[in-house]
Amino acid sequence: MPAPADRRTLPELLGIQTPIVLGPFGGMSSVALTAAVSDAGGLGSYGLYGYDGERIIETAAHIRAATDRPFALNLWMPTGTEVAPGEVDASAALRTAAPLYDALGIPAPIGTPERYLVDVEEQLEAVLDARPAVLSVIFGMPDPDTMERLRSRGIRVIAGATTVAEARTVAAAGADAVVASGAEAGGHRISFLRPAEDSLVGTVALVPQVVDAVDIPVIAAGGIADRRGVAAAFALGAAGVQVGTAFLRTPESAASPAHRAALARISAEDTVLTRAATGRWARGIRNRLLETVDAGEVAPFPAQSWVVGALRAEANRRGDGDLQSLWSGQAAALSSDIPASDLFAELAAGLPE
Repeated sequence: MPAPADRRTLPELLGIQTPIVLGPFGGMSSVALTAAVSDAGGLGSYGLYGYDGERIIETAAHIRAATDRPFALNLWMPTGTEVAPGEVDASAALRTAAPLYDALGIPAPIGTPERYLVDVEEQLEAVLDARPAVLSVIFGMPDPDTMERLRSRGIRVIAGATTVAEARTVAAAGADAVVASGAEAGGHRISFLRPAEDSLVGTVALVPQVVDAVDIPVIAAGGIADRRGVAAAFALGAAGVQVGTAFLRTPESAASPAHRAALARISAEDTVLTRAATGRWARGIRNRLLETVDAGEVAPFPAQSWVVGALRAEANRRGDGDLQSLWSGQAAALSSDIPASDLFAELAAGLPE
């Protein structure tokens, strides 16, 4: 059995002081929170889902203006299962969502959009130009040529995995570290070798098996919200932890007031796996959006994002938490509305001496 990874290797690898990584919130990241975690000595992360190249460059500049410490930018890699406009008929999914659009008094989308997603090559070029300390990726890995270009610019690569097989795959592809993401984690299930519903391994089971399977640092994620979770992760052999949901209630977070309120009253059994928001499985708080859409037709990813995108945006603008995507992990009840620096200190208290 391989020896557990030394926690000192991760800070040395990434140029940070403390092996705590902020979970990247695709569509919900904030410069303030990213900078706060980096300033505290960890690795702040910023999710770039939906960002074009120009916006990525601008965002990296804003983060650099807020902190002089290392940070990560996060991208979704294509899996080959994505659909393009015109490839699927989304009319049934639109009919499912129609009552929710009616409830807000806004029109549902019509026609066919020019594209659903920004081209990942455009995003990668922008990241290469931005030169963050770390590129974190989910749903797979960049191609070998891109990996060489990232290395040539001194950019480390952290990749997510939900199974041992995925961890081996990203390690073999050249990842510098792997995030072992347990089924307790909030947001999208980042599985890419098998369907997400067939890859629901809990953090306690996943982390030590990944530690035994790969020779790169393993970052534990899923259900970690305080010093106890951090201590447990290191007891399992992890070299670091990634924490997402617990940071959503901090003042620096970009979470909406309705989202924060829902996190404040949640219990562990109040989260569900849903395809309602994007067509891919994700963990969030049960509400009217999830219950209505999941009971009907759901379009494939990313067509479903287009189906409900305007609905979610308007609900967010109005503060209607019943029609927003309220992403949350199962440990949300352990969170509080303390500043990010205080939460970071609480997490760091669980690190081994």
